Amino acid sequence: MFLLAVSVPFTTLLFARGSFSLPSADDWAQLSKSLGGRLLQATPLAAPCFSVVNGRNSTVDTQACAAVQAGYTVPDFRSPRFPAYMLPQWETCQRAEEKCLLDASNPSNPLATSGVCQQGSISEYYVVVSGAEDVQTAFAFSAKTGVRLSIKASGHDYKGRSSSKGSLNLWTRNLTSLAYTPNFTPEGGDKSYERTITMGAGVPFEDLYAFADQNNLTVIGGYHQTISPSGGWVMGGGHSVLSPVYGLGVDRVLQFKIVTPDGEYRTANEFQNKDLFWALRGGGGSTFGVVIESTMLVEPRFKLQVASFNFAKTSTNYQPFLKLIVDESYTWGTEGWGGHMGPTNLINVNPLLTTEQAIESLKNATAYVQAQNGTIVIEELPSWQAFFTKYVTSAEASVGVENTLLSRLIPTNLFTSETGRTTLTNAMVQMVDQYGINPYIVVGTPFLFKGPANATSVTPAWRNALWQIGGHSTWQFNATVPEIRTQFQIASNITQLLRDITPGSGAYFNEGDVYEVNHEESYWGVNYPALLAIKKKYDPNSLLECWQCVGWKGAQDPRYDCYLSLSN
Repeated sequence: MFLLAVSVPFTTLLFARGSFSLPSADDWAQLSKSLGGRLLQATPLAAPCFSVVNGRNSTVDTQACAAVQAGYTVPDFRSPRFPAYMLPQWETCQRAEEKCLLDASNPSNPLATSGVCQQGSISEYYVVVSGAEDVQTAFAFSAKTGVRLSIKASGHDYKGRSSSKGSLNLWTRNLTSLAYTPNFTPEGGDKSYERTITMGAGVPFEDLYAFADQNNLTVIGGYHQTISPSGGWVMGGGHSVLSPVYGLGVDRVLQFKIVTPDGEYRTANEFQNKDLFWALRGGGGSTFGVVIESTMLVEPRFKLQVASFNFAKTSTNYQPFLKLIVDESYTWGTEGWGGHMGPTNLINVNPLLTTEQAIESLKNATAYVQAQNGTIVIEELPSWQAFFTKYVTSAEASVGVENTLLSRLIPTNLFTSETGRTTLTNAMVQMVDQYGINPYIVVGTPFLFKGPANATSVTPAWRNALWQIGGHSTWQFNATVPEIRTQFQIASNITQLLRDITPGSGAYFNEGDVYEVNHEESYWGVNYPALLAIKKKYDPNSLLECWQCVGWKGAQDPRYDCYLSLSN
Protein backbone atom coordinates (compact mmCIF):
# COMPACT_ATOMS: atom_id res chain seq x y z
CA MET A 1 0.00 0.00 0.00
CA PHE A 2 1.34 3.42 -0.94
CA LEU A 3 1.43 6.30 1.49
CA LEU A 4 -1.91 8.08 1.38
CA ALA A 5 -0.70 11.34 2.83
CA VAL A 6 -3.93 13.22 3.37
CA SER A 7 -6.43 10.38 3.36
CA VAL A 8 -8.16 8.69 6.25
CA PRO A 9 -10.58 5.76 6.60
CA PHE A 10 -14.08 6.70 5.58
CA THR A 11 -15.61 5.89 8.93
CA THR A 12 -13.34 8.41 10.68
CA LEU A 13 -14.70 11.41 8.81
CA LEU A 14 -18.06 10.15 7.70
CA PHE A 15 -19.91 13.17 9.03
CA ALA A 16 -17.05 15.68 9.20
CA ARG A 17 -18.09 17.64 6.11
CA GLY A 18 -21.30 15.98 5.09
CA SER A 19 -21.65 13.66 2.15
CA PHE A 20 -23.11 13.73 -1.32
CA SER A 21 -26.68 14.88 -1.56
CA LEU A 22 -28.18 11.63 -2.81
CA PRO A 23 -26.96 8.77 -0.59
CA SER A 24 -28.10 8.47 2.97
CA ALA A 25 -25.73 8.10 5.90
CA ASP A 26 -26.69 4.42 6.06
CA ASP A 27 -25.80 4.01 2.39
CA TRP A 28 -22.33 5.38 2.95
CA ALA A 29 -21.79 3.34 6.09
CA GLN A 30 -22.81 0.15 4.27
CA LEU A 31 -20.50 0.96 1.36
CA SER A 32 -17.61 1.47 3.75
CA LYS A 33 -18.29 -1.87 5.38
CA SER A 34 -18.64 -3.64 2.04
CA LEU A 35 -15.26 -2.35 0.92
CA GLY A 36 -13.44 -3.46 4.03
CA GLY A 37 -11.97 -0.07 4.86
CA ARG A 38 -10.92 0.79 1.33
CA LEU A 39 -13.33 3.74 1.14
CA LEU A 40 -11.28 6.78 2.09
CA GLN A 41 -11.77 10.51 2.26
CA ALA A 42 -9.36 12.95 0.65
CA THR A 43 -8.34 16.52 1.28
CA PRO A 44 -6.17 18.46 -1.19
CA LEU A 45 -2.48 17.66 -1.51
CA ALA A 46 -1.36 21.04 -0.20
CA ALA A 47 -3.86 21.12 2.70
CA PRO A 48 -1.16 20.67 5.40
CA CYS A 49 0.24 24.08 4.40
CA PHE A 50 -3.00 26.02 5.00
CA SER A 51 -4.64 27.37 8.14
CA VAL A 52 -8.14 27.26 6.64
CA VAL A 53 -9.14 24.05 4.86
CA ASN A 54 -12.60 23.59 3.36
CA GLY A 55 -14.04 26.38 5.44
CA ARG A 56 -12.61 25.23 8.77
CA ASN A 57 -9.66 26.46 10.79
CA SER A 58 -6.77 24.03 10.58
CA THR A 59 -3.35 23.76 12.20
CA VAL A 60 -0.54 23.98 9.69
CA ASP A 61 1.43 20.74 9.73
CA THR A 62 4.95 22.04 9.22
CA GLN A 63 6.55 18.66 8.57
CA ALA A 64 3.87 17.45 6.16
CA CYS A 65 3.84 20.83 4.40
CA ALA A 66 7.61 20.69 3.89
CA ALA A 67 7.25 17.26 2.29
CA VAL A 68 4.56 18.56 -0.08
CA GLN A 69 6.67 21.59 -0.98
CA ALA A 70 9.70 19.41 -1.71
CA GLY A 71 7.70 16.99 -3.86
CA TYR A 72 5.25 19.37 -5.48
CA THR A 73 6.78 19.10 -8.97
CA VAL A 74 8.18 15.57 -8.62
CA PRO A 75 6.28 12.88 -10.57
CA ASP A 76 7.09 10.08 -8.15
CA PHE A 77 5.79 12.18 -5.25
CA ARG A 78 2.49 12.95 -6.93
CA SER A 79 1.79 9.56 -8.47
CA PRO A 80 1.13 7.50 -5.30
CA ARG A 81 -1.00 10.20 -3.65
CA PHE A 82 -4.65 10.19 -4.56
CA PRO A 83 -5.37 13.95 -4.26
CA ALA A 84 -2.45 14.83 -6.55
CA TYR A 85 -2.95 15.33 -10.27
CA MET A 86 -0.05 15.86 -12.63
CA LEU A 87 -1.72 19.03 -13.93
CA PRO A 88 -2.96 20.74 -10.78
CA GLN A 89 -5.70 22.78 -12.41
CA TRP A 90 -7.68 19.51 -12.37
CA GLU A 91 -7.48 19.60 -8.58
CA THR A 92 -9.39 22.90 -8.71
CA CYS A 93 -12.88 24.01 -9.54
CA GLN A 94 -11.78 26.55 -12.11
CA ARG A 95 -15.09 28.28 -12.72
CA ALA A 96 -15.73 28.81 -9.00
CA GLU A 97 -12.08 29.63 -8.22
CA GLU A 98 -11.98 26.90 -5.58
CA LYS A 99 -8.42 25.67 -5.21
CA CYS A 100 -5.60 24.62 -2.92
CA LEU A 101 -2.40 25.20 -4.89
CA LEU A 102 1.22 26.05 -4.25
CA ASP A 103 3.43 28.08 -6.55
CA ALA A 104 5.09 25.51 -8.85
CA SER A 105 7.99 27.89 -9.55
CA ASN A 106 8.59 28.29 -5.81
CA PRO A 107 6.53 25.86 -3.69
CA SER A 108 7.63 27.66 -0.51
CA ASN A 109 6.17 30.97 -1.67
CA PRO A 110 4.06 32.19 1.29
CA LEU A 111 1.74 34.07 -1.06
CA ALA A 112 0.21 30.77 -2.13
CA THR A 113 -0.70 29.71 1.40
CA SER A 114 -1.95 33.08 2.59
CA GLY A 115 -5.45 32.28 1.39
CA VAL A 116 -7.77 29.36 2.04
CA CYS A 117 -7.59 25.76 0.84
CA GLN A 118 -10.68 24.39 -0.88
CA GLN A 119 -11.57 20.91 -2.11
CA GLY A 120 -11.91 22.03 -5.72
CA SER A 121 -12.67 19.17 -8.09
CA ILE A 122 -11.01 16.46 -5.99
CA SER A 123 -13.41 13.69 -5.01
CA GLU A 124 -14.02 13.76 -1.29
CA TYR A 125 -14.47 9.99 -1.26
CA TYR A 126 -12.57 7.39 -3.19
CA VAL A 127 -12.10 3.65 -3.32
CA VAL A 128 -8.59 2.19 -3.20
CA VAL A 129 -9.39 -0.49 -5.76
CA SER A 130 -7.86 -3.87 -4.89
CA GLY A 131 -9.69 -5.94 -7.49
CA ALA A 132 -12.79 -6.38 -9.60
CA GLU A 133 -15.08 -6.85 -6.62
CA ASP A 134 -14.42 -3.33 -5.35
CA VAL A 135 -15.41 -1.90 -8.72
CA GLN A 136 -18.56 -4.01 -8.87
CA THR A 137 -19.50 -2.75 -5.41
CA ALA A 138 -18.99 0.85 -6.50
CA PHE A 139 -21.05 0.41 -9.66
CA ALA A 140 -23.89 -1.09 -7.63
CA PHE A 141 -23.68 1.82 -5.18
CA SER A 142 -23.83 4.35 -8.02
CA ALA A 143 -26.80 2.61 -9.61
CA LYS A 144 -28.64 2.61 -6.27
CA THR A 145 -27.87 6.13 -5.08
CA GLY A 146 -27.20 8.17 -8.21
CA VAL A 147 -23.71 9.17 -7.12
CA ARG A 148 -21.60 9.80 -10.21
CA LEU A 149 -18.31 8.03 -10.62
CA SER A 150 -14.84 8.99 -11.80
CA ILE A 151 -11.77 6.85 -12.44
CA LYS A 152 -8.15 7.68 -11.72
CA ALA A 153 -4.93 5.75 -12.20
CA SER A 154 -1.96 8.11 -12.48
CA GLY A 155 -3.68 11.51 -12.87
CA HIS A 156 -1.97 12.29 -16.19
CA ASP A 157 -5.21 13.44 -17.80
CA TYR A 158 -4.94 16.64 -19.85
CA LYS A 159 -8.73 17.04 -19.93
CA GLY A 160 -9.60 16.53 -16.28
CA ARG A 161 -11.60 13.37 -16.88
CA SER A 162 -10.15 11.59 -13.86
CA SER A 163 -11.40 14.20 -11.39
CA SER A 164 -14.95 15.35 -10.84
CA LYS A 165 -16.32 17.38 -7.97
CA GLY A 166 -18.82 15.39 -5.91
CA SER A 167 -17.97 12.06 -7.53
CA LEU A 168 -16.95 8.79 -5.96
CA ASN A 169 -13.56 8.04 -7.46
CA LEU A 170 -12.25 4.59 -8.28
CA TRP A 171 -8.47 4.77 -7.81
CA THR A 172 -6.62 1.93 -9.53
CA ARG A 173 -3.05 3.02 -8.74
CA ASN A 174 -2.47 0.08 -6.37
CA LEU A 175 -3.12 -2.58 -9.02
CA THR A 176 0.58 -3.18 -9.65
CA SER A 177 0.94 -6.80 -10.75
CA LEU A 178 3.46 -7.59 -13.50
CA ALA A 179 4.00 -10.90 -15.31
CA TYR A 180 5.98 -11.89 -18.40
CA THR A 181 4.58 -14.69 -20.57
CA PRO A 182 6.87 -16.01 -23.35
CA ASN A 183 3.88 -17.51 -25.18
CA PHE A 184 0.46 -16.01 -24.51
CA THR A 185 -2.89 -17.30 -25.71
CA PRO A 186 -5.81 -14.90 -25.18
CA GLU A 187 -8.56 -16.47 -23.09
CA GLY A 188 -11.02 -18.40 -25.21
CA GLY A 189 -8.70 -18.41 -28.19
CA ASP A 190 -6.48 -20.77 -30.12
CA LYS A 191 -3.81 -18.33 -31.27
CA SER A 192 -0.53 -17.83 -29.43
CA TYR A 193 1.58 -14.66 -29.26
CA GLU A 194 5.28 -14.61 -28.50
CA ARG A 195 6.44 -12.29 -25.69
CA THR A 196 3.79 -10.47 -23.68
CA ILE A 197 3.58 -8.63 -20.39
CA THR A 198 0.40 -8.58 -18.32
CA MET A 199 0.16 -5.57 -16.02
CA GLY A 200 -2.23 -4.22 -13.46
CA ALA A 201 -4.04 -0.98 -14.22
CA GLY A 202 -1.89 1.04 -11.84
CA VAL A 203 1.57 0.03 -13.04
CA PRO A 204 3.53 3.13 -14.13
CA PHE A 205 5.74 3.07 -17.19
CA GLU A 206 8.91 3.46 -15.15
CA ASP A 207 8.19 0.15 -13.39
CA LEU A 208 7.08 -1.52 -16.61
CA TYR A 209 10.21 -0.44 -18.49
CA ALA A 210 12.50 -1.65 -15.71
CA PHE A 211 10.67 -5.00 -15.53
CA ALA A 212 10.90 -5.42 -19.30
CA ASP A 213 14.59 -4.62 -19.35
CA GLN A 214 15.27 -7.14 -16.59
CA ASN A 215 13.68 -9.74 -18.89
CA ASN A 216 15.61 -8.58 -21.99
CA LEU A 217 12.46 -7.06 -23.48
CA THR A 218 11.33 -3.74 -24.94
CA VAL A 219 7.95 -2.13 -24.30
CA ILE A 220 6.49 0.26 -26.86
CA GLY A 221 5.27 2.95 -24.50
CA GLY A 222 4.91 6.53 -23.41
CA TYR A 223 7.31 9.36 -22.66
CA HIS A 224 6.71 9.88 -18.95
CA GLN A 225 7.70 7.76 -16.01
CA THR A 226 4.41 7.82 -14.09
CA ILE A 227 1.83 7.31 -16.86
CA SER A 228 -0.18 4.11 -16.33
CA PRO A 229 -0.25 2.23 -19.65
CA SER A 230 -3.26 -0.01 -18.92
CA GLY A 231 -5.66 2.90 -18.46
CA GLY A 232 -6.31 5.99 -20.51
CA TRP A 233 -2.96 5.84 -22.32
CA VAL A 234 -3.68 2.68 -24.28
CA MET A 235 -7.46 3.13 -24.50
CA GLY A 236 -7.00 6.58 -26.06
CA GLY A 237 -4.52 5.29 -28.64
CA GLY A 238 -1.19 5.29 -26.86
CA HIS A 239 1.52 6.86 -28.98
CA SER A 240 5.25 6.29 -28.54
CA VAL A 241 8.42 7.51 -30.20
CA LEU A 242 8.73 3.85 -31.29
CA SER A 243 5.24 3.87 -32.85
CA PRO A 244 6.50 4.68 -36.38
CA VAL A 245 7.94 1.16 -36.54
CA TYR A 246 5.97 -0.81 -33.95
CA GLY A 247 2.52 0.79 -33.89
CA LEU A 248 0.35 2.50 -31.30
CA GLY A 249 -0.50 1.06 -27.92
CA VAL A 250 -3.87 -0.04 -29.31
CA ASP A 251 -2.04 -2.04 -31.99
CA ARG A 252 -0.16 -4.00 -29.35
CA VAL A 253 -2.73 -4.72 -26.63
CA LEU A 254 -4.05 -8.28 -26.79
CA GLN A 255 -6.44 -8.50 -23.88
CA PHE A 256 -8.23 -6.44 -21.25
CA LYS A 257 -9.83 -7.57 -18.03
CA ILE A 258 -12.42 -4.98 -17.19
CA VAL A 259 -15.47 -4.41 -15.04
CA THR A 260 -18.17 -2.88 -17.20
CA PRO A 261 -20.84 -0.59 -15.73
CA ASP A 262 -23.44 -3.36 -15.94
CA GLY A 263 -21.45 -5.01 -13.15
CA GLU A 264 -19.87 -7.81 -15.15
CA TYR A 265 -16.17 -8.68 -14.91
CA ARG A 266 -15.26 -9.39 -18.50
CA THR A 267 -12.33 -10.53 -20.55
CA ALA A 268 -12.15 -8.67 -23.85
CA ASN A 269 -9.93 -9.88 -26.67
CA GLU A 270 -10.15 -10.96 -30.31
CA PHE A 271 -12.07 -14.11 -29.31
CA GLN A 272 -14.61 -12.94 -26.74
CA ASN A 273 -16.43 -9.67 -26.16
CA LYS A 274 -14.89 -8.66 -29.48
CA ASP A 275 -16.97 -5.52 -29.84
CA LEU A 276 -15.82 -4.30 -26.44
CA PHE A 277 -12.22 -5.16 -27.29
CA TRP A 278 -12.46 -3.03 -30.43
CA ALA A 279 -13.98 -0.16 -28.45
CA LEU A 280 -11.28 -0.31 -25.77
CA ARG A 281 -8.62 -0.10 -28.47
CA GLY A 282 -9.10 3.60 -29.03
CA GLY A 283 -12.50 4.54 -27.64
CA GLY A 284 -10.95 6.19 -24.58
CA GLY A 285 -10.75 5.58 -20.86
CA SER A 286 -13.26 6.39 -18.11
CA THR A 287 -16.26 5.47 -20.23
CA PHE A 288 -16.53 1.74 -21.04
CA GLY A 289 -15.58 0.44 -17.61
CA VAL A 290 -12.70 0.08 -15.17
CA VAL A 291 -9.72 -1.87 -16.43
CA ILE A 292 -8.15 -4.23 -13.89
CA GLU A 293 -5.32 -5.49 -16.08
CA SER A 294 -4.16 -5.63 -19.68
CA THR A 295 -1.80 -7.77 -21.72
CA MET A 296 0.46 -6.25 -24.36
CA LEU A 297 2.89 -7.51 -26.97
CA VAL A 298 6.51 -6.63 -26.28
CA GLU A 299 9.69 -6.91 -28.33
CA PRO A 300 13.12 -8.38 -27.59
CA ARG A 301 15.61 -5.87 -26.23
CA PHE A 302 17.14 -3.96 -29.14
CA LYS A 303 19.66 -1.22 -29.75
CA LEU A 304 18.63 2.33 -30.60
CA GLN A 305 20.27 5.12 -32.54
CA VAL A 306 19.66 8.31 -30.60
CA ALA A 307 19.99 11.86 -31.93
CA SER A 308 19.88 14.81 -29.52
CA PHE A 309 20.28 18.30 -31.04
CA ASN A 310 19.68 21.72 -29.55
CA PHE A 311 20.79 25.31 -30.01
CA ALA A 312 20.07 28.73 -28.54
CA LYS A 313 17.07 30.42 -30.09
CA THR A 314 17.20 33.84 -31.73
CA SER A 315 14.47 35.82 -33.47
CA THR A 316 15.59 34.50 -36.85
CA ASN A 317 17.33 31.14 -36.52
CA TYR A 318 14.38 28.97 -35.53
CA GLN A 319 12.38 29.46 -38.75
CA PRO A 320 15.00 27.84 -41.01
CA PHE A 321 15.25 24.91 -38.61
CA LEU A 322 11.47 24.39 -38.70
CA LYS A 323 11.63 24.46 -42.51
CA LEU A 324 14.52 22.00 -42.48
CA ILE A 325 12.76 19.42 -40.31
CA VAL A 326 9.58 19.75 -42.38
CA ASP A 327 11.61 19.19 -45.56
CA GLU A 328 13.47 16.21 -44.10
CA SER A 329 10.68 14.49 -42.19
CA TYR A 330 9.17 12.39 -44.96
CA THR A 331 12.54 10.79 -45.65
CA TRP A 332 13.19 10.42 -41.94
CA GLY A 333 9.80 8.74 -41.61
CA THR A 334 10.65 6.15 -44.26
CA GLU A 335 13.87 5.42 -42.37
CA GLY A 336 12.07 4.70 -39.09
CA TRP A 337 12.81 7.80 -37.02
CA GLY A 338 10.49 8.73 -34.17
CA GLY A 339 10.85 11.32 -31.46
CA HIS A 340 10.12 14.84 -30.33
CA MET A 341 11.15 18.03 -32.09
CA GLY A 342 10.75 21.77 -31.63
CA PRO A 343 11.97 25.06 -33.11
CA THR A 344 15.49 24.61 -31.70
CA ASN A 345 15.81 20.96 -30.72
CA LEU A 346 15.11 17.34 -31.43
CA ILE A 347 15.42 14.07 -29.53
CA ASN A 348 14.85 11.31 -32.06
CA VAL A 349 15.36 7.55 -31.96
CA ASN A 350 15.68 4.88 -34.62
CA PRO A 351 15.62 1.08 -34.13
CA LEU A 352 16.37 0.29 -37.80
CA LEU A 353 19.55 2.17 -38.76
CA THR A 354 23.21 1.75 -37.91
CA THR A 355 25.12 4.65 -36.37
CA GLU A 356 26.76 5.38 -39.71
CA GLN A 357 23.38 5.44 -41.44
CA ALA A 358 21.96 7.70 -38.72
CA ILE A 359 24.80 10.17 -39.17
CA GLU A 360 24.22 10.24 -42.92
CA SER A 361 20.44 10.60 -42.48
CA LEU A 362 20.84 13.64 -40.22
CA LYS A 363 23.69 15.39 -42.00
CA ASN A 364 21.64 18.42 -43.08
CA ALA A 365 20.24 18.96 -39.59
CA THR A 366 23.72 18.46 -38.15
CA ALA A 367 25.19 21.12 -40.43
CA TYR A 368 22.52 23.64 -39.46
CA VAL A 369 22.84 23.07 -35.72
CA GLN A 370 26.63 23.27 -35.97
CA ALA A 371 26.25 26.64 -37.71
CA GLN A 372 24.25 27.84 -34.69
CA ASN A 373 26.98 26.67 -32.30
CA GLY A 374 24.57 24.08 -30.95
CA THR A 375 25.03 20.73 -29.29
CA ILE A 376 24.90 17.53 -31.33
CA VAL A 377 24.88 13.95 -30.08
CA ILE A 378 24.34 10.92 -32.31
CA GLU A 379 24.96 7.71 -30.46
CA GLU A 380 23.94 4.10 -30.16
CA LEU A 381 22.42 2.96 -26.88
CA PRO A 382 21.97 -0.69 -25.92
CA SER A 383 18.27 -0.57 -25.00
CA TRP A 384 15.14 1.49 -24.58
CA GLN A 385 15.77 1.52 -20.83
CA ALA A 386 19.18 3.11 -21.41
CA PHE A 387 17.56 5.80 -23.58
CA PHE A 388 14.73 6.38 -21.14
CA THR A 389 17.09 6.77 -18.19
CA LYS A 390 19.53 9.05 -19.98
CA TYR A 391 17.14 11.28 -21.93
CA VAL A 392 13.46 10.95 -21.12
CA THR A 393 13.32 11.56 -17.38
CA SER A 394 15.01 14.94 -17.87
CA ALA A 395 12.90 15.92 -20.89
CA GLU A 396 9.43 14.65 -20.00
CA ALA A 397 6.51 17.03 -19.43
CA SER A 398 6.59 18.96 -16.15
CA VAL A 399 4.14 18.11 -13.37
CA GLY A 400 2.67 20.36 -10.71
CA VAL A 401 2.45 23.16 -13.28
CA GLU A 402 -0.84 24.56 -14.54
CA ASN A 403 -1.01 24.10 -18.30
CA THR A 404 -3.22 22.91 -21.08
CA LEU A 405 -2.32 20.99 -24.20
CA LEU A 406 -3.46 21.17 -27.80
CA SER A 407 -2.76 18.77 -30.64
CA ARG A 408 -3.54 17.88 -34.23
CA LEU A 409 -2.50 14.96 -36.43
CA ILE A 410 -0.63 16.22 -39.50
CA PRO A 411 -1.31 14.18 -42.65
CA THR A 412 1.55 12.80 -44.72
CA ASN A 413 0.33 14.60 -47.84
CA LEU A 414 1.42 17.94 -46.40
CA PHE A 415 5.02 16.71 -46.53
CA THR A 416 4.96 15.53 -50.15
CA SER A 417 4.57 18.86 -51.95
CA GLU A 418 6.37 22.17 -51.75
CA THR A 419 3.07 23.94 -51.17
CA GLY A 420 2.14 21.63 -48.31
CA ARG A 421 5.52 21.96 -46.64
CA THR A 422 5.40 25.74 -46.89
CA THR A 423 1.89 25.82 -45.44
CA LEU A 424 2.95 23.66 -42.50
CA THR A 425 6.10 25.64 -41.80
CA ASN A 426 4.22 28.94 -41.91
CA ALA A 427 1.62 27.63 -39.45
CA MET A 428 4.30 26.69 -36.94
CA VAL A 429 6.04 30.05 -37.33
CA GLN A 430 2.68 31.69 -36.67
CA MET A 431 2.33 29.66 -33.47
CA VAL A 432 5.59 31.14 -32.24
CA ASP A 433 5.30 34.69 -33.56
CA GLN A 434 1.62 35.37 -32.91
CA TYR A 435 0.95 33.27 -29.81
CA GLY A 436 4.36 32.74 -28.23
CA ILE A 437 3.77 28.97 -28.19
CA ASN A 438 6.49 26.64 -29.43
CA PRO A 439 5.20 23.77 -31.57
CA TYR A 440 5.81 20.47 -29.83
CA ILE A 441 6.24 17.98 -32.65
CA VAL A 442 5.66 14.33 -31.76
CA VAL A 443 6.88 11.88 -34.38
CA GLY A 444 4.80 9.08 -32.91
CA THR A 445 2.30 8.00 -35.54
CA PRO A 446 2.29 4.42 -36.93
CA PHE A 447 3.87 5.60 -40.20
CA LEU A 448 5.63 2.35 -41.17
CA PHE A 449 3.45 -0.01 -39.12
CA LYS A 450 0.95 -2.04 -41.11
CA GLY A 451 -1.69 -3.70 -38.97
CA PRO A 452 -5.05 -5.29 -39.81
CA ALA A 453 -7.54 -2.81 -41.25
CA ASN A 454 -10.22 -1.53 -38.86
CA ALA A 455 -8.80 -3.51 -35.93
CA THR A 456 -8.86 -0.48 -33.65
CA SER A 457 -11.32 2.33 -32.98
CA VAL A 458 -8.98 5.34 -33.00
CA THR A 459 -9.60 7.89 -35.72
CA PRO A 460 -8.35 6.60 -39.08
CA ALA A 461 -6.40 9.87 -39.30
CA TRP A 462 -3.67 8.15 -37.27
CA ARG A 463 -2.97 5.83 -40.19
CA ASN A 464 -2.15 8.53 -42.73
CA ALA A 465 -0.40 11.04 -40.48
CA LEU A 466 3.35 11.60 -40.10
CA TRP A 467 3.36 14.03 -37.18
CA GLN A 468 1.33 15.19 -34.25
CA ILE A 469 1.79 18.87 -33.52
CA GLY A 470 1.03 19.99 -30.00
CA GLY A 471 1.72 22.90 -27.74
CA HIS A 472 1.43 23.95 -24.10
CA SER A 473 -0.29 27.07 -22.80
CA THR A 474 0.50 27.82 -19.15
CA TRP A 475 -0.53 30.07 -16.25
CA GLN A 476 0.33 30.72 -12.62
CA PHE A 477 -1.23 29.24 -9.48
CA ASN A 478 -2.94 32.56 -8.66
CA ALA A 479 -4.26 33.29 -12.14
CA THR A 480 -7.80 34.67 -12.28
CA VAL A 481 -10.62 33.01 -14.19
CA PRO A 482 -10.30 35.47 -17.12
CA GLU A 483 -6.54 34.82 -17.26
CA ILE A 484 -7.03 31.06 -17.28
CA ARG A 485 -9.77 31.35 -19.88
CA THR A 486 -7.38 33.34 -22.08
CA GLN A 487 -4.85 30.50 -22.04
CA PHE A 488 -7.47 27.92 -22.96
CA GLN A 489 -8.61 30.23 -25.74
CA ILE A 490 -5.07 30.51 -27.08
CA ALA A 491 -4.86 26.71 -27.19
CA SER A 492 -8.17 26.58 -29.05
CA ASN A 493 -7.08 29.29 -31.48
CA ILE A 494 -3.90 27.41 -32.35
CA THR A 495 -5.86 24.18 -32.72
CA GLN A 496 -8.11 25.95 -35.20
CA LEU A 497 -5.05 27.17 -37.10
CA LEU A 498 -3.93 23.55 -37.41
CA ARG A 499 -7.42 22.35 -38.30
CA ASP A 500 -7.53 24.85 -41.13
CA ILE A 501 -4.46 23.36 -42.79
CA THR A 502 -5.46 19.71 -42.14
CA PRO A 503 -9.10 19.32 -43.24
CA GLY A 504 -10.37 15.79 -42.74
CA SER A 505 -7.64 14.88 -40.23
CA GLY A 506 -8.12 14.36 -36.50
CA ALA A 507 -6.52 14.58 -33.08
CA TYR A 508 -5.18 12.40 -30.29
CA PHE A 509 -7.93 11.87 -27.74
CA ASN A 510 -5.50 11.99 -24.81
CA GLU A 511 -3.81 15.23 -25.85
CA GLY A 512 -6.42 17.24 -27.73
CA ASP A 513 -7.74 20.71 -27.10
CA VAL A 514 -9.89 20.65 -23.95
CA TYR A 515 -12.51 22.59 -25.88
CA GLU A 516 -12.27 20.62 -29.15
CA VAL A 517 -15.12 21.96 -31.29
CA ASN A 518 -15.97 18.68 -33.03
CA HIS A 519 -14.64 16.02 -30.71
CA GLU A 520 -16.57 13.07 -32.12
CA GLU A 521 -15.13 13.62 -35.59
CA SER A 522 -11.65 14.64 -34.44
CA TYR A 523 -11.06 11.73 -32.08
CA TRP A 524 -12.93 8.89 -33.78
CA GLY A 525 -14.18 9.92 -37.22
CA VAL A 526 -16.30 7.23 -38.87
CA ASN A 527 -15.90 4.98 -35.81
CA TYR A 528 -17.99 7.12 -33.49
CA PRO A 529 -21.49 5.68 -34.21
CA ALA A 530 -20.30 2.12 -33.54
CA LEU A 531 -18.51 3.24 -30.37
CA LEU A 532 -21.66 4.92 -29.12
CA ALA A 533 -23.69 1.76 -29.72
CA ILE A 534 -21.16 -0.31 -27.76
CA LYS A 535 -21.19 2.24 -24.97
CA LYS A 536 -24.96 1.94 -24.66
CA LYS A 537 -24.75 -1.85 -24.68
CA TYR A 538 -22.35 -2.11 -21.74
CA ASP A 539 -23.42 1.03 -19.88
CA PRO A 540 -27.17 1.31 -20.54
CA ASN A 541 -27.70 3.58 -17.54
CA SER A 542 -24.76 5.90 -18.27
CA LEU A 543 -23.05 5.30 -14.96
CA LEU A 544 -19.82 6.52 -16.54
CA GLU A 545 -19.56 9.84 -18.31
CA CYS A 546 -16.61 12.16 -18.80
CA TRP A 547 -15.67 15.31 -20.69
CA GLN A 548 -15.86 14.74 -24.47
CA CYS A 549 -15.82 10.96 -24.03
CA VAL A 550 -17.95 8.55 -26.04
CA GLY A 551 -21.54 9.13 -24.90
CA TRP A 552 -20.84 12.62 -23.53
CA LYS A 553 -24.08 14.53 -23.17
CA GLY A 554 -22.54 17.97 -23.23
CA ALA A 555 -21.04 20.68 -21.06
CA GLN A 556 -24.42 21.70 -19.62
CA ASP A 557 -24.43 18.67 -17.27
CA PRO A 558 -23.85 19.82 -13.65
CA ARG A 559 -20.93 17.41 -13.34
CA TYR A 560 -18.95 19.82 -15.55
CA ASP A 561 -19.64 22.94 -13.49
CA CYS A 562 -15.93 23.26 -12.70
CA TYR A 563 -14.95 23.58 -16.37
CA LEU A 564 -14.76 27.03 -17.86
CA SER A 565 -16.84 28.24 -20.75
CA LEU A 566 -14.86 29.99 -23.46
CA SER A 567 -17.94 31.93 -24.53
CA ASN A 568 -18.06 34.18 -21.46
